[in-house]
Amino acid sequence: MSEVGPSAPLSLSSQPAPKFLVETFGCQMNVHDSSRMEEALVAHGWVAATGHEDADLIVFNTCSVREKAEQKLRSEIGRLKPLKAQRPDLVIAIAGCVAQQEGDALLARLPHVDLIVGPDNLGELPMLAETIRLGGPPVARTVFDLDAPAFLHAAPKLPGRTTPVSAFVTTMKGCDERCSFCIVPYTRGPERYRPLREIVDECARLVDAGAREIMLLGQTVNSWLPPEDYAALPAAGDGSPAQRLRGDDSAFATLLRAIAREVPALRRLRYASPHPRHVTPDLVAAHADLDVLARHVHLPVQSGSDRMLKRMIRRYRREEYVARAAALKASRPGLTLSTDVIVGFPGETDDDFEQTLSLVREVGFIALFGFKFSPRPYTPALKLADDVPEPLKAERLARLFEEVERQQLAHLASLVGSEVDVLFEGPSSPNEKEGRVTSFAKMMGRSERNEIVHVDVPAGRDGAALVGQLLRVRVARANAHSLGGELDAATALALPPAPSAPSAHAAAAERAPEVRRLQVLGG
Repeated sequence: MSEVGPSAPLSLSSQPAPKFLVETFGCQMNVHDSSRMEEALVAHGWVAATGHEDADLIVFNTCSVREKAEQKLRSEIGRLKPLKAQRPDLVIAIAGCVAQQEGDALLARLPHVDLIVGPDNLGELPMLAETIRLGGPPVARTVFDLDAPAFLHAAPKLPGRTTPVSAFVTTMKGCDERCSFCIVPYTRGPERYRPLREIVDECARLVDAGAREIMLLGQTVNSWLPPEDYAALPAAGDGSPAQRLRGDDSAFATLLRAIAREVPALRRLRYASPHPRHVTPDLVAAHADLDVLARHVHLPVQSGSDRMLKRMIRRYRREEYVARAAALKASRPGLTLSTDVIVGFPGETDDDFEQTLSLVREVGFIALFGFKFSPRPYTPALKLADDVPEPLKAERLARLFEEVERQQLAHLASLVGSEVDVLFEGPSSPNEKEGRVTSFAKMMGRSERNEIVHVDVPAGRDGAALVGQLLRVRVARANAHSLGGELDAATALALPPAPSAPSAHAAAAERAPEVRRLQVLGG
């Protein structure tokens, strides 16, 4: 097991520094990988471009979990054909899961693409891109690092880089679950785990650089084991390293406790996405004991029907999911759950779908990511007939959203008049719409339960000073999908005066650490 970080840049010429642009599709893991690619490029002497026109390298970091992300990639790549014709020296790269899935075939189908880089080869991006810029041929690198797994580590103090308030730290890569609808085991490979010491040290580096919240990432993040423990497990009958006989055990709670103990300046700790099979008593106890753990868990269920769960190869029953969800909710007062659901999976009947709706009500999810089933390459579900008509899938998805929106509205309304702890991330989007960017008159953050909270800043005060602070806020109103809050008078008066120069927006943005959030799709 090794940790890979940015190395010293090579001085190839006295030309101006080449410029890069990384565009990200898909999940939180891809956002994490994009940050690591950007850091690697900066360490090799590249600088960020402002757009396609001034970039020497454009990287599309891709997701193949849902068909829609692939379609968007094809559209974006197509739009670059005229630019590539004008600037043949422009390097266009595709990274991530679609790159791993398609490999050399992408180069054949898209002749204006120069570079294909799989998730395990992202550390090679700077040298591969430079080789192509110097005249090298198009290349595809999609090799899994099964024998010597390496993880790109964060380099938060590189020149020109800002540390986000909420930072991502990966704990593992790959997946052994083999759900019948999911392409991740094919595009990310079997599970490989990062050593505890590497994970804790990276959390400490990020917090030292200004992060206040850490989101631990993994395809099944709570299945984490020390690499040496995983390697010692017996292989399955076919000898496949991706199907070790491990049962439901996990050491994830040990990792959470180590981070809480050794990174005391961390204000909030989250993780995504856990698998219900690995919600163990030890993990529930960690939620009860560790104040730093957020009071919210995103726990994908996919269906409320045992028949569908079996066809999906989820390896738990409805009653097991409900029991583990209840244990999490009981571990901390007010802990909330959100989930993922697939509608229209092959063979789903009206009764199966009604069971899903009843599960949503029984568990009381306050948010939900719902998807219509779409067949993915290389998945076992391809052997099943996609027999639910698209109009019926759409109808079921709409009903699903209606159900969870009722629950979300009721939950948000129940918080009016209470106080919540908000970690402020940056300006609310209405600032720009209302022309208030110079004073940042409305700021946003997230509560300990992950509700978005918008707070008005008093006239003449600089809201940017709130970024990175964890403050108690009174909930004054419930919006459709968020809360409106109020600072106490002493905190509001203590804010510095708002800048009056025309460039105040740029100055405030420079002070405000970068924030990037995307929800994991699948799990």
